[in-house]
Parts: sequence; structure tokens; C-alpha cells
Amino acid sequence: MPSVLAIALIGVAFGLAKLPTATAGQIKQVASQYKFTQMPIAMPPGYKPTQSIRQVNPAYQHIVSWISSVGAGIALTDVTGHGRDDGMCIVDPRTNDVIVTYAPTAPAADRFTPFALNASPLPMDSSMAPMGCAAGDFNGDGRMDFLVYYWGRTPIMFLARSNATHPSASAYQPTELLPGSSGGTYNGPDWNTNAVTIGDFGGTGHPDIFIGNYFPDSAVLNPHGLNNVQMNSSLSDAQNGGGDYVYRWVGGTSGAHPTAHYVLEPDAIPYADSTGWTLAAANADLTGDGLPDIYIANDFGPDHLLYNVSTPGHIRFTTAIGQRAPTTPKSFVLGRDSFKGMGVDFGDLSSNGKFDMMVSNITTAFGLEESNMVWMNQASNDAAMKQDLTHGIAPFTQDAEQLGMAWTGWAWDVKMGDFLNSGNLDVVQTDGFVQGKINRWPWLQEMAMNNDDLLSNPADWPIVEPGDDVSGHQCLAFYAPTTGSNYVNISQQLGLCDQTPTRGIAVADTRGDGALDFAVARQWGPPAFYANDAPHLGHYLGLELYRPSTGGGKAGQGLEGAGTPAYGATVQIVTPDGHTQISQLDGGSGQGGKRSFEVYFGLGAYNGPVTVHLHWRDVAGVLRQQTIQLTPGTHTLFLTSTVKEAPVQ
Repeated sequence: MPSVLAIALIGVAFGLAKLPTATAGQIKQVASQYKFTQMPIAMPPGYKPTQSIRQVNPAYQHIVSWISSVGAGIALTDVTGHGRDDGMCIVDPRTNDVIVTYAPTAPAADRFTPFALNASPLPMDSSMAPMGCAAGDFNGDGRMDFLVYYWGRTPIMFLARSNATHPSASAYQPTELLPGSSGGTYNGPDWNTNAVTIGDFGGTGHPDIFIGNYFPDSAVLNPHGLNNVQMNSSLSDAQNGGGDYVYRWVGGTSGAHPTAHYVLEPDAIPYADSTGWTLAAANADLTGDGLPDIYIANDFGPDHLLYNVSTPGHIRFTTAIGQRAPTTPKSFVLGRDSFKGMGVDFGDLSSNGKFDMMVSNITTAFGLEESNMVWMNQASNDAAMKQDLTHGIAPFTQDAEQLGMAWTGWAWDVKMGDFLNSGNLDVVQTDGFVQGKINRWPWLQEMAMNNDDLLSNPADWPIVEPGDDVSGHQCLAFYAPTTGSNYVNISQQLGLCDQTPTRGIAVADTRGDGALDFAVARQWGPPAFYANDAPHLGHYLGLELYRPSTGGGKAGQGLEGAGTPAYGATVQIVTPDGHTQISQLDGGSGQGGKRSFEVYFGLGAYNGPVTVHLHWRDVAGVLRQQTIQLTPGTHTLFLTSTVKEAPVQ
């Protein structure tokens, strides 16, 4: 048997070595189809960066650059309520501000004076720092709110006031996600949150919230904090993280002092799957039952695919794990990996009407060369997927190398989108860790050979201070499909190769004309916005999906939009040539970036009627399905017991 396995592995290695690669001419030809223009982002008046490193717990001082390596975030959404996803929420570690501004492509009617969200009178201090911002309508009144998550405290919801006439700091009511602290000194848990994904997990038509914490509860950023902080207990199976939680929506009110109420679902996630060092999370309905499933990307150990088995009033998940073949490396089995999950996104990479997943890992040559993971959906249909997940089986294979997306660098957030409207998804991925001049990879490699029992003590970690470099000059990746089934990274050819470490990615059709733009958050650098100016875009179908709101106002007045996002809605389209695609209203997935709520499909040269299958749950929890015909372009649809299209304004 050992001999047979050895021969098989040699055959696999030879096969991988023979995988086709694109020539320089082919890469140039692919890149010629795209064009992005970087545009300046408006910041608050007098805005000036004030720091280039964080203050940290004394036990972390010798690894201060490592601790300071995260926190840049970005989201694109409709801030004004005018029906265009041309507003932005930016988390800038250079000031620890959460900035609300407009996209550079926004028309004059959508522009406002940029500002920073103000958490007062909620307790805040210098040992707390924002890590990300997720847009959402958390009280169902049709106005866009923001959920900001932190190191050093629990998340804060900034709820839009009904009497606000335009975006400003005073237009938002800061509200604790966890009840308790209402003023004075903060007395809640010292969460260190790096991942949030939002979806209708309970099937009620309202947004529930997954929170993924990284460090255990402790004063990571307090320079006077107790020496009770930890690092990960293993590089491949760390289980001493800060914990993962699900909060269920129970109600909300509109008004000048809006509210939103959430309660903890204590048994939502199996305990064994909730203790990793979570850096990213995403959700999608894999079975068509209207209940989104969750993928948790953990640093230093196994990721988890959680199958949603919720019942009315009770959110609950079970775990599904991939199956291993004789030639499958253990870490290429979903749920068994030992890699460093840094980002995750769902998308239909095969254009076959099924959700696949891409996960970022550390893939630095001569450093730590793991592999990104592209989990390709092998279920024949929704019923087969449901049967497998019910039995704890995750029917996915890992095909990153075959697709040409295995190695990027020290990768982070990842987002899929059809930037040519070709009907095939592109992939954007952030990259880079700590920028300096002295390469410290040898020290990290030496640490990796230590006994796991030493790792949790910060004192045993090698120095990573200002001036040290760990994969600090790597470029953002832009993976584009070739004429075959594989991808090529054309970042340099597109002029996207700024070597400042990047973190979050946000994607949206900010101009409402069928061209997906994207924005990038940089760690210790200014954020960037890239307008899509591709010379020849295909046709597209863009869907704005809403449920009726409870705001009581008129769309377009104040901050009120057309409705509240139809969380949990999934859409599959089919064109007459049999081309099938699936997408969803993404309530907020990934690492440091959040895409807009628009459901978007490229159609290529096809410009005729499109068959659109929608399924969603209404506010009574009833699963609804309907098939309609739509023409290319942007459509606004309201989902109640049926689908109703809003008239063109």
C-alpha cells in the first residue's frame, strides 16, 4: 500500500507540474479587455492621518507591527437613499475613525460633506479601535445604518434617524448591539472582532448577525493592560480564540431615536467550531431552502462550513466536512485544513447555477506557501446538497491550482464580480502583511518549528517592530478568466500593483450603468477607488431587491430608500442558450470589505429576455419562489408574497 500511494502521489505531482499556464501574449490579450481608473476619495474637512502604528498591551510590544497589521475596512452602499450604491464607509487605522463619504463617481445629488461616525455618549477610550464597517438596515425602516465592530469592545450600530435630512454625524443614533453599557465607563466584554457576516439566518425576513472574534477577550490595545493576553495555541489547530456568536433580530423602531434589538442565540454554533481565531466569514443559501449557510475562515487552523437547520425562533447550525480521497492532501479537505484562513467569498465560478467558494490563505514563496482554496460545488442539485449537508458531508473539491488561483502572497479579503459583464466572474484579492525594510521571514520560519506549547505566550514570539518586513511589498491580485477554464493574475498589467498592504474590498455598480467599480482599504495607507472604464462591456442584469419598509416616509426624502434590503434572497438566471448563473443579496460577507446589496449578472453579447428564478422568505417566515422574465438593465423588485416590479422613475 505505501508503494502504491507513493506512485499515486508522484503521478499527481507530475500532473500538477504539467498544468497549462498562460503565455505573456495571452495575459496581455486578457488584460486589454479591462480598464480601471483610480479616483481620489473625499475625506472629512481637515482630515489628517495621525498614527502609523498602534499602541498595544505591554506583552505585545515586541510584536507591535504584527498586532498593528489589521483594521482597514471599506463598504459600498446607498447612504442617501437615492437608489445608487455610491456611498462609502471607511475604517482608517491611521486615525481610528470610521468615515462616511461618497464614491468619486457619485452625482452632485448624492454628495455630502464627509464625516466620522460619533459613538458618544456610548463609552469609548483609546484602547478600542474599529476593525470594520458593515452597512445594513437593522430596524427595517428603509434607511441605511452601519454596524461597526472593534477590538476592545462589542459592536455598535449607528441607526439612521428618521428626521435626518442628509448624511452627517448627527444623523445616526449610536446603539449597543449587546445591552449593558449605556454611558460612563465601558463594562462589557473585551471582544476583539475581525469578522461579521449578516443574513436572514432565522428565516424571518430580518437581518441576523454573525460575530467572529480573533484574540480571546483581553485588552490587546491597552498600553496599561494586564499581562493576561495570549497568542494562538497552535499554528495549525488553534482553539483558544475569542469565540464566534450569532445574534438574532427581535425588533426595532424608527424615529428620531431609533432602536434595534438583538438577542444571543447561545447554541447556534457547535462549541467545537466556535473557538478558532476567526478572520472572515460569509454566508449563502446552498440548498435553496431560504436559510443561508455560513463559512467561517479561521487563522491558524480548520475553517468550518455550517449548515443552517434553524426553526422559527431558534437559529442553529450543524457542521459539514469534506470527504478525503487517497490522493487528497488533508488540508484540501473542507473543514480539515491547517491553513491561515484570511478571507472568503461565495460565487458561481462555473456558471452552472451553484455557489462555489474562494478562501484566502498565506501563499508566499520562500515564506509559507500553503494554497488559496477554491471550493468547487460538486452537488448535482439543491436536493443532493441538502442530503449531503444533512449527513454532515460538504460536497466540495479544492481546485485552486487547476484554476490558476492557488498562490497570491499573504492574501486577505477576496471578492468575486463580473467586471466585463461577460457572464464569467473575476476575482479581486488583497495582499501583503507588514511593510518594512528588514525581511523577518527567517525568524517566523524558526518560530514555526517550535513546540505548539510555546506559541500562546507572546514572549516566545520573534520581534516584529517598525522597520521589519513580512510580505510587505505584495500587490493586489486581479484574477481574470481566460478562454479556457483557468484564471490569470493581470494586476500589474492593469496598473493595480500598489505595494501598500491591502485589506478590504468593496464592489458595487456605483454609477448605475452596469459597470462594477471597486474600492480597496489599505493598511497604513489611504483607501483607493477604481472606476470601471472597460472599453467594451457586455449587457447586464442588475436587481435591487427590497421588502417594504416600516419607515413611514417617502423614498428619496431624508435618508429613506425604496425599502429594506431583502436579506436572504437568492436569484438564478437562465438565458435561451442555457447559460445559468446564481447570485444573492449579500448582507455583508468577507474580511475587511463589504459589497453593495445589488444582485448583479453579466450577460455578454445577449440582449434579450432573461428567465429569472427568485426564492426568498417573507416576514412571516414562509419560503416563496417565483419565476419572471426581465429585460437587461437595472430593475427594482419588491418581495412580499409575490414579486412586484417598481415603476421606472
